[in-house]
Amino acid sequence: MTRFATSLLLAAVLSVPALVAQAQQAPSETEAVKQTVTTFFDGMRRGDSTLVRRTLAPGAVFHGIGGRPGQPVALQTENINGFLKAVGTPHAEVWDERIKFEQVLIDANLASVWTPYEFYIGSKFSHCGYDSFQLVKLADGWKIAHIIDTRRKEKCR
Repeated sequence: MTRFATSLLLAAVLSVPALVAQAQQAPSETEAVKQTVTTFFDGMRRGDSTLVRRTLAPGAVFHGIGGRPGQPVALQTENINGFLKAVGTPHAEVWDERIKFEQVLIDANLASVWTPYEFYIGSKFSHCGYDSFQLVKLADGWKIAHIIDTRRKEKCR
């Protein structure tokens, strides 16, 4: 075996622990990202705006893609403080957004989460669509920097 081949083989063998460590880290990071999103919705269900706020990055932005059938699509910016106030104001029915994690992508300190959802007010179906979350990993963990969603009442399942 040549000296170059030996060096290459040694480099490959030494890099295996690093690759294993990366592979083992990925699921825990994925779970941490999912936990942030889950906590956001747990706070919403509980009417706990403080819990919801803890999941948000400073300067977070919420967008909704709205519009009525036959009308042009409109990008709507939601007021986060208004949203938090609405969450924390007592309401008769639980706001229950039910999601399924379809895709979680992570690169370094950036994560993207794609989830179909159905929104219920108490036990009554309200609307559905898809949520897209952008998260950043800050000193205190994964935080939601941006949420954008679609909303419709039909073709949900």
